[in-house]
Amino acid sequence: MSNEDYVFLKVATRDEISVGERLFLEINNEPIVIINLAGTLFAVGDVCTHDEGPLGDGEIDGYQIICPRHGARFDLRTGKALTLPAVVDIPVYPVRIEGNDVFIGIKRA
Repeated sequence: MSNEDYVFLKVATRDEISVGERLFLEINNEPIVIINLAGTLFAVGDVCTHDEGPLGDGEIDGYQIICPRHGARFDLRTGKALTLPAVVDIPVYPVRIEGNDVFIGIKRA
């Protein structure tokens, strides 16, 4: 999908998400977590597709987030489910930085 397929919403400033920090938010009833990994921001769904438990507090290993409940791993860049028990990918959201403002892309209806 191209950026024209998304509406970008301002959700934070860079100052609010320091390196190693996470920002939890909800957009259109969808829980999302933004993770600052070594200065790069990743936005993914905050729900494990295995059992719908929270994912955002999971440990980070490289570009993977590990579900704190059952250990499923997901790629922060693509959302791909990498290990069992998860077999369904998580949503990823494009992040845009403009000056100090952080925007998340939400698919147009």
